[in-house]
Amino acid sequence: MEIPITKAAEMVGGECVGGENFVVKGINALDQAGPSEISFFSDHRYGDRLKKTKAGALLVSGINEEFNGPQIITANVALAYAKIAAFFAVPPTRYPGVSSDAVIGGDCRLGEDVSVFPMVYVGKGCEIGDGATLFPGVVLDQGVKVGKRTVLYPNVTVLRGCIIGNDVIVHAGTTIGSDGFGFVRDGASSVKVPQTGIVQIDDHVEIGANNCIDRAAFGKTWIKEGVKTDNLVQIAHNVVIGEHSIVVALAGISGSSRLGRGVMIGGQVGINDHTEIGDGAMVGPQSGVAKSIPAGGIFSGTPAVSHRTRLRNAALVARLPQFKERLRGLEKKVRELEDRLDENGE
Repeated sequence: MEIPITKAAEMVGGECVGGENFVVKGINALDQAGPSEISFFSDHRYGDRLKKTKAGALLVSGINEEFNGPQIITANVALAYAKIAAFFAVPPTRYPGVSSDAVIGGDCRLGEDVSVFPMVYVGKGCEIGDGATLFPGVVLDQGVKVGKRTVLYPNVTVLRGCIIGNDVIVHAGTTIGSDGFGFVRDGASSVKVPQTGIVQIDDHVEIGANNCIDRAAFGKTWIKEGVKTDNLVQIAHNVVIGEHSIVVALAGISGSSRLGRGVMIGGQVGINDHTEIGDGAMVGPQSGVAKSIPAGGIFSGTPAVSHRTRLRNAALVARLPQFKERLRGLEKKVRELEDRLDENGE
C-alpha cells in the first residue's frame, strides 16, 4: 500500500513542500521510520531524534530547517498522523460468513455480510447488523442487538437485552450488561437488588479491553455517541456518559453518575455515586471525585478540587519545612522575650 505525498497532503488538508514525486509507503516514529516512510514532529523535546531520523518525509506544523526531505505542513500534526496511519492500518480479520462452529439461537436476525467466527454464541432473539464482526469467544445473551459494522473482539460478553449501535468497537475481554452492584443490608446480611435495566451503547463508541459496564438497576446505563474508553475501566449501573467523552485506564465511575458532553477523565480516577460532571470538564489522573464538577472545570487531587487550587496547596505543602523552621525561630524569640520580662519583674 502506498500513496503519493501530494495525495497524503490533500488527505490531511495540508501543504506539501518539496519532493512532490515522493511516494509514501508507510508511517512510523522518528527513530524507526525508513526512507520510504513518513514520520511526524510536533514536540521539540524530540529534537535529537529529528536530527538522526531516516524518515523520507515529515508531518510538521511549520517548515523545519533541520529536515531536508519533503514536508507536509499542517495545523494539527496529531490529527494528520491519525488520518495517514488509518490509511495504512490493516483492517480487522474477518471470517467468511457464519461459521458452522458458532452457535446461533432461534429467532435471530443476521444482516448481510456478517462475520461470525467459530466458538461464538448468539442467544435467542438477537439481532446482528450488516457487516458486523464477532470474533471467537464472543457471547451474546438473548435479545442483544448489535449494529452495523460493529466489531466485537475475542471474549467480549454482551448480556441480556443490551443494545450496541453502529460502527462500535469493543476490545477483547469486555463485559457489557453484568449486574450492577446493588445490595441492601438486612441486619448482618446483604440482600440483592434486582438489576432489571440494560446497557445502551450508541454509534461510533470504542470500548477498551477488559472494561466492565454494568446494566442499570432500572432503565439503562448509557454510553452516548463517540465515547472512547481505555482498558480496565469500570462503569457502574445507571451511569450516563455524554457524547465524545474520554475515560482513561483504571478509572471507576460509581452508580448513577452523569458525565456531560466532551468530558475527559484521567487514569485511575474514582468518581463517587450520584455525581455530575459538566460538559467539557477535565479530571486529572488519580483524582478522587466526591462532589459534582461544573461545566468546563479542571479538577485534580483527592478529594478533587480546582486544579489551580491544588497546585497552590501543593506549593504550600512543599514549603512546610521552611515554615516549620521559621515557626521554631519565632517560638524561640517569644520565649526569650518572656524570660526577659520575667527577669525585669514585668
